[in-house]
Amino acid sequence: MPLPDNNVPWPPPQLARLYGELRLDAAWYSGDRKRLAEVYRGQQHREDGRRRLWARPRHRPDDKRDGRVHIPLAGDIATTSADLLFSEPPTFTVDTTGTQDRLSELAEADGIANTLLEAAEVAAALGGVYLRATWDTSLAPRPLLTAVHADAAVPDFRWGQLAAVTFWRELASDAGTVWRHLERHEPGRVLHGLYQGGRDRLGTRVPLTEHPEVAALTDSLGPEGDAIETGIAELTAAYVPNIKPNRRHRGSPFGRSDYAAPLYDLMDGLDETWSSWLRDIRLARARLIVPDAYLRDHGPGRGASFDDDREIWQSLNIPPTENAGITLSQFAIRVAEHQATTDSIVQQAVRSAGYSAQNFGLGDQGAAVTATEVTARERRSMITRDKKSRYWGPALSHILFVMLRLDRALFTPGLVPERPRITFGDSVSEDPTSTAQTLSLLQQAQAVSTDTKVRWLHPDWDDTAVQAEVDRILTETGQAVPDPMQAGALSRHQEGREPA
Repeated sequence: MPLPDNNVPWPPPQLARLYGELRLDAAWYSGDRKRLAEVYRGQQHREDGRRRLWARPRHRPDDKRDGRVHIPLAGDIATTSADLLFSEPPTFTVDTTGTQDRLSELAEADGIANTLLEAAEVAAALGGVYLRATWDTSLAPRPLLTAVHADAAVPDFRWGQLAAVTFWRELASDAGTVWRHLERHEPGRVLHGLYQGGRDRLGTRVPLTEHPEVAALTDSLGPEGDAIETGIAELTAAYVPNIKPNRRHRGSPFGRSDYAAPLYDLMDGLDETWSSWLRDIRLARARLIVPDAYLRDHGPGRGASFDDDREIWQSLNIPPTENAGITLSQFAIRVAEHQATTDSIVQQAVRSAGYSAQNFGLGDQGAAVTATEVTARERRSMITRDKKSRYWGPALSHILFVMLRLDRALFTPGLVPERPRITFGDSVSEDPTSTAQTLSLLQQAQAVSTDTKVRWLHPDWDDTAVQAEVDRILTETGQAVPDPMQAGALSRHQEGREPA
């Protein structure tokens, strides 16, 4: 399928509803009050926004002090999802030693673990993310892995599988023109197009040389003038759904955001509660109500004031029958009510998103606990993590295999590409004290070897590093003794009776 025709609506009309929902998810994820207000006052969410806190106008347009408060719970949920999946980097393994070494080199040099953290956070917010394999020989002698957000892609699915995808981005533009770069990934090739249009129209396709940000791509284009041949048959992109099904688009291949209903209502209610709480604090500031006679006159046209720091006051000419005096006005702050409401909303919100309240600091008593106890308390989060990891596994394995094939075609001719096996890291790190106690008890019971202890303590080490550490431990502790079967030969050699 070629790139889009000139002057078509953009984004495509068939994705208008999805993109509208992505804008709402992105606004909550950003934590930007202005973006929230713009989305809920927009046409698509206007009916729903009438009762939203962020759709309400200010009491006075010129009032710079806005009493509304935003709590970034949406960002916390997305970050928690990413931490559960990739706070401990996953392990990629293949059978061929040379391929394993090259894969480890790519993962380390490319910072793939960091890319996956970013991608997982975006996927939790927007319902999915795209992984893209690309290369730039002027930048690095290896394939590169990048994450593309769901609101910057137009996918083509076939039987629920990604068959092709068009990534797009807006380039530096002037007030009247919008420049867009479209990058379409198909099996075996990547097409590039530059369009000059408006806010809701793609506009006219022009040569890539018309904009400096994409002009360098012309050197890599093939005979057709718009495509780069990848040299492999696989698609150089993969889609990772956050979790399925998508309740708003049942039967669609798109993933579901962690913010899907009812989190919009709960997050709006949380902001409403905090706004009310802060309003109580503002209103509860102590104020003095004084009679006019207590004010000091500054002269005609200069008004009057009351100095609450003054220690000595002269007698005031007030009729003895008047009972007017200084009155202290200070309202109560409903701390307990607001705190209880806030905690209840947060607990319900994170539960609806599939997580345990302990992941957000609720119910944490501060006492030291073991990893087993943490896993028990956070069981709901662990279940959600396991479900999401099953969506990540196939896509991640595919894109790493594509990177290895690109690496053989472009940089390492002798490489033998294999589809990697993905092992997700443990999201709950064992406390060092607990680990030491466990190993000590196992050693006392003579139920563990030195090799096993080293591998337990350093699961990321290879066999060579483990053996070197075992040898050092045995030497330092005096456990490294020669083979008894060679003791006689060693003695004769030391006496000079037998050549070495």
